[in-house]
Amino acid sequence: MNRIKLRIAAIALLMLLAVAPALTAQSRKGRVYGVAFYNLENLFDTINNNGKYDLEFSPQGKYQWDSQKYWKKIHNIAQVIASMKTRTTPEGPAVIALSEIENITVLKDLVKDPQIASKSYQIVHHDSPDLRGVDVGLIYNPRMFKLERVTNHRLKIESMPNFRTRDQMCVVGTLNGDRIAFIVNHWPSRRGGTEQSSHLREAAAALSKQIADSLLTIDPKMGVIVMGDLNDYPNNRSVTDVLLARKKQDKTAPGEFFNPFWKLFDDGIGSYIYRGSWGLFDQIILSYNLTEQGASPLKYLNAIVRNDEFLRQQEGRYKGYPLRTFSEGRFTGGYSDHFPTEVFLFQPVK
Repeated sequence: MNRIKLRIAAIALLMLLAVAPALTAQSRKGRVYGVAFYNLENLFDTINNNGKYDLEFSPQGKYQWDSQKYWKKIHNIAQVIASMKTRTTPEGPAVIALSEIENITVLKDLVKDPQIASKSYQIVHHDSPDLRGVDVGLIYNPRMFKLERVTNHRLKIESMPNFRTRDQMCVVGTLNGDRIAFIVNHWPSRRGGTEQSSHLREAAAALSKQIADSLLTIDPKMGVIVMGDLNDYPNNRSVTDVLLARKKQDKTAPGEFFNPFWKLFDDGIGSYIYRGSWGLFDQIILSYNLTEQGASPLKYLNAIVRNDEFLRQQEGRYKGYPLRTFSEGRFTGGYSDHFPTEVFLFQPVK
């Protein structure tokens, strides 16, 4: 028991140290921007628009997904977004990428929630061909981020002509004049086995790298962020060998990426838990330009997993786990089976 307590205390200290740079950055002349990602764990409306794949999230389905449960979920997600602020980001993140959303309607309902309505979040969404009917999306604070353009990119597997998954969304804009792009992902799952399905995530990583390379060919000084639920860890081949994401800033070369969540993963910090072990699928990975030696004025400060106490189950068999919407088939009124993740970028005074 004492070892468990020491382990918890050590992780808490690591999280405190991770947040510290963002809290002390205000002593420097400039502005801090938060960039977050959150897997919302099946944010579906109550209408069955997708046959058997959507039936479970309808009043007649196994989850008896009705208006009361839906609006509770919307309220909960808005509560999480409202809590995502620090001393240097009092308005919360400038950009929040999202996954496991059914359609644009659920995002419209989300941003209208009274807890976050004053932010006037704008929505970026695209319907993907995913068989489950879930998409990626993005909301942004227009007082901080200015949208330029959006493109969507389909993952095609030559040996699997009927393969369908989430499209990758590329959102390009500016943070106070500095150009930046967000490639929002929800890579293929590990269904069928981690090794057996790894080629799918490696293909997804190759697509993300291709999109990033194209952006940097057009604007070599742009910052590019690959973010989302990658269904792989920071040290898996898709991330390290295909996307070329490195653990340390000073070991990152032009054309490569820096993955600040690799160090958190090594320290035992996760964004979700599976069979009692913490994992870190939810990553925000930065191009070389956003490191200290890179060309963009925007610079990486730090990264965190937002594992706040209210997002955790407080008792019982799964104490400490993410407080999800359903547990063992029972509606718990929770949030998600993933914790949000966030990085902070510093922009010096111009």
